[in-house]
Amino acid sequence: MIENTLKKLGLSEKEINVYLSCLKLGPSPVRKIAFSAEINRGTAYDILKALIELGLVSYYHQDKHQYFTAEDPSRLNAALEKRQQELIEVKGEVADIIPQLKSIFEQSGSKPVMKLYDGSSGLKIILQDVISCCQASNEKNYYVFSSSAIKKNLYEAYLDFSDDRIRAGISVKVISIGPGGQTLGLDERRWLTEKDSAPTYTLIYAGKVAMISLDNTQKPIGVIIKDNNLYQTQKMIFEFIWDKIEK
Repeated sequence: MIENTLKKLGLSEKEINVYLSCLKLGPSPVRKIAFSAEINRGTAYDILKALIELGLVSYYHQDKHQYFTAEDPSRLNAALEKRQQELIEVKGEVADIIPQLKSIFEQSGSKPVMKLYDGSSGLKIILQDVISCCQASNEKNYYVFSSSAIKKNLYEAYLDFSDDRIRAGISVKVISIGPGGQTLGLDERRWLTEKDSAPTYTLIYAGKVAMISLDNTQKPIGVIIKDNNLYQTQKMIFEFIWDKIEK
């Protein structure tokens, strides 16, 4: 209990051991404290200096020897206040550097990023990403090449996806490959073929392309590729096919 609380204060395990040793031993030389805390003398000395800065330990000289002693435990409140003040200062510093970090991040945006997901939990992450990214986008819409052989896996992974999509005001155009499929709201659907299904279910959205298929054990596996060039190309192909299909 004591150790866990001190960790929440920001003390490391070694700092806690040294501090508790100082409380138990009373005024002691660094050698004795190091032995009690089961660390080497040099490390103990460095930790004692850190604890002195926090106001938890003090020292004095006697007969040419240096003794360290723990301060009253109530000083922990002052140490906490100091850490809180440091966090407030760090928060301001972080706010100052965020624009610079964003600039670095955006410069790396020209490089495609690919993430792999598997199983029903992976498919749900992909579908959640569709909604969150479209919500953040200026165009709250996306495009789908739907595979009748795979779409049931998406429904099983995220039963409320269509309801959440509609609630978020996101529209979708769907080109169905294979039988089945229906409109549910804020969606349009056209059929490329109602006979043969496709081996891949593709979502084109917000600068990304997600592709979902089944492995040789029929386990769903998906990949999200974040690349605006790929997104624009897939969108162009979709719109070309969409316009060619009869309503």
